[in-house]
Amino acid sequence: MNTKKIVVALGHSALGKTFPEQKEAVKNAANAIADLVQAKYQVVITHSNGPQVGMIHSAMTEYSRLEPSNTVAPMSICSAMSQGYIGYDLQNEIRTELLNRGIYKPVSTLITQVRVDPFDAAFNHPSKVIGRYMSQEEARKEKEKGNHVISVEDKGYQRIIAAPRPMEIYELDAIKALLDADQIVIAAGGGGIPVLQQGTRLKGASAVIEKDLTSACLAEGLNADILLLLTGVEKVALRFGTPEETPLDTMTIEEATKYIAEEQFSTGAMLPKVEAAVSFASIGKEHKAIITSIDTALAGVQGKTGTVITC
Repeated sequence: MNTKKIVVALGHSALGKTFPEQKEAVKNAANAIADLVQAKYQVVITHSNGPQVGMIHSAMTEYSRLEPSNTVAPMSICSAMSQGYIGYDLQNEIRTELLNRGIYKPVSTLITQVRVDPFDAAFNHPSKVIGRYMSQEEARKEKEKGNHVISVEDKGYQRIIAAPRPMEIYELDAIKALLDADQIVIAAGGGGIPVLQQGTRLKGASAVIEKDLTSACLAEGLNADILLLLTGVEKVALRFGTPEETPLDTMTIEEATKYIAEEQFSTGAMLPKVEAAVSFASIGKEHKAIITSIDTALAGVQGKTGTVITC
């Protein structure tokens, strides 16, 4: 029996951007996860939340405008909400798909907090755009609160927040306990809720964490065998989108590091996946990372496709 642990990181394409899109998209994700479970892998799932957390933030901000007695929800609360509702859709669809295959295995979603360093340089150089477009006056008020905003041509202004690196996953022992109980676990959604440790208290940070980097951190903490990063393409490619595009079957850590230095991968898409793959594969030869599409997830794990990153 295969008892290998896999951390599966679902990208934006696995969730869609709206409630109806997500409802349909998670069916495909559930099918890919069920394939892995049927192949006897222990599965932990992470997922993106970019469009979802932005939608929640915009909705909560609008609500505070309609009801002035209610303050704007902080990013940590919006992140927690996104983990809950995305997890709800995922765990129900995965449960349904497994039962349709005659497999009974509980699925649990865990609200997950991730420690970040208050002195992380990212807090001085915010890079993640979040929320609705604002007027100049609204942008001015955000600046007065100490928040960062950027101007978007012909659209107004948007808030921009930091993306610090993950340092520690607080619910790691709970995830391990659920795995030991033979459950499928959905955790660290959206990279986890970024928190700052202040004595015995955890305080939510006004930030988001790159979910692929948290996925690598989680895979390391669980001593997983495989980090499976699912995206919209079957393989990583050099010179992507050009006539000289070259798909890669494998990459060593040294090769991946060289390609990163050459800026072969786009910042908002493939780069964080390759960086996460390098981070996890660097642990040792018994660990490997695979980047492939959601439709070829099992084939990627079986070595039939995808890009494999190893020492």
